[in-house]
Amino acid sequence: ASEPPPADCITPPSGGIFVRTENRPAAPPQNAPTRPMAQLPIVTYDDPVLSRTAEPIERLTDELRTLIEDMFETMYEADGVGLAAPQVGRSIRLFVIDADVLLEGEEDDPQALGQRVFINPEIVHMDPETVEMEEGCLSLPGLRDTVSRSQAIRIRYLDHEMAPQELELDGWNARVVLHEYDHLDGVLFTDRLTAFRRAMHAQDLKKIRTGKMHADYPLAPKS
Repeated sequence: ASEPPPADCITPPSGGIFVRTENRPAAPPQNAPTRPMAQLPIVTYDDPVLSRTAEPIERLTDELRTLIEDMFETMYEADGVGLAAPQVGRSIRLFVIDADVLLEGEEDDPQALGQRVFINPEIVHMDPETVEMEEGCLSLPGLRDTVSRSQAIRIRYLDHEMAPQELELDGWNARVVLHEYDHLDGVLFTDRLTAFRRAMHAQDLKKIRTGKMHADYPLAPKS
């Protein structure tokens, strides 16, 4: 059996989700930006936007393109592999991923997706077989726990040009996408824990809620 990725690969994201083990230069999803990309502050636990069902996106605009570029920049600077729009304070159905760093193969690994933009995604199939792995989240700095998720999924979505796409994913790619997809429905990975497991994180959740938890990336101020 192959060795699992190092510990801080298996913990945050974005997805914000899983944390990278190395920094990678930020890059726009497709076309070179015409302006410097911005690192956006991450919204943390107990902000209402994280528990809200995000709204569908109706059309591609310059503002949306800019947001996508800035989300990639923010994700890379926070050493994440996924980031959802609600995590930067935008309640819209959008997330971005680049999880290739989690793959054990070479750059030409058939599972390598590179940068992907998911607009108005819809999961149309979830494999009944589940796998437990440790996760974390950029919106829950310092927290990690084991989460059970489907091993494989099929998802329909619009890409960065609003063109319809469909993907079948398994392994790490499926997990990262499921984590980010949850954010669009107002679900954090801690919501998938038992009441007992959540209670074990009560002190850390209080620190995050009151703005006393440190992170190595900008956090949105608590109101």
